[in-house]
Amino acid sequence: AQPVADEIGIEHVIASAKPEDKLAYLKSLDSSDITMMVGDGINDAPTLAGAHLSVAMGGGTDVAKASADMTLLGDNLEKLLEARLLALRTRKIIRENLAWSLGYNLLILPLAVAGLVAPYIAVVGMSASSIIVVSNSLRLLKEK
Repeated sequence: AQPVADEIGIEHVIASAKPEDKLAYLKSLDSSDITMMVGDGINDAPTLAGAHLSVAMGGGTDVAKASADMTLLGDNLEKLLEARLLALRTRKIIRENLAWSLGYNLLILPLAVAGLVAPYIAVVGMSASSIIVVSNSLRLLKEK
């Protein structure tokens, strides 16, 4: 667990702990700290439910998977790194889409209200803007 944690920037790792120790440790942490729990068994469910972010292993129990925020496909902890990178790419694309949408609307709406742009042109532009946003989002499917 520690090598994977080091690779993705997790500062503190506890592995091979008893279920009651996991939950007690989680409760002892400062509530402003962001906590992540990775588990695979029934005994991990309470701690998974109490963490800010919880991850169940793909080969884990149904109870662990139901208690977790996300489930890894398989039991390879290196998938956590892939999930983090996907989350960072997703956030970047969301910001790009918001910037594009807000920029278009802040530019076109005042022009349309002032009568400088015909309404049908604004509608066509809005449709084109939506296509651009969807196309930009589709980049996530081809990036690995």
